[in-house]
Amino acid sequence: MTELDNVPERPSLDMVTAALRADSADVVIYARVLTKSLGEALPAEWVTVDWDRSMSDRMHGRPGQVAKITVRLGERVMTLGVQRGAPVAEICREVRGVVLSREQVQLGVWAQELARALVAHAEQNAEAARALRRLVADG
Repeated sequence: MTELDNVPERPSLDMVTAALRADSADVVIYARVLTKSLGEALPAEWVTVDWDRSMSDRMHGRPGQVAKITVRLGERVMTLGVQRGAPVAEICREVRGVVLSREQVQLGVWAQELARALVAHAEQNAEAARALRRLVADG
């Protein structure tokens, strides 16, 4: 029996939101955890991670700190960045590389909207449904 065996075929919005909010108390740790879980659960073309690497990080081969996570689900582009230790969360609507709207939101709103977008995308896409099940199983 695998962890996925305990996850329903269609995870609910509440399950996805809980998985995304699991470790949101410290934004830097949250960004790392989210990077790992989204990076492992979603296809690589959906998730982009930007890193801040100090000279010391480069010299020692370390990845550095997560600067920004970008999740692309169709026209929805959701970013979570860390600036001076504070979260900067944005929800954008993008068509053919052109940003039509950009809204800065609080972290909880961002997690809720990301969960909604993942669930909606999974209803239309079998690959997204499998990725969502992996995210919930890991969260």
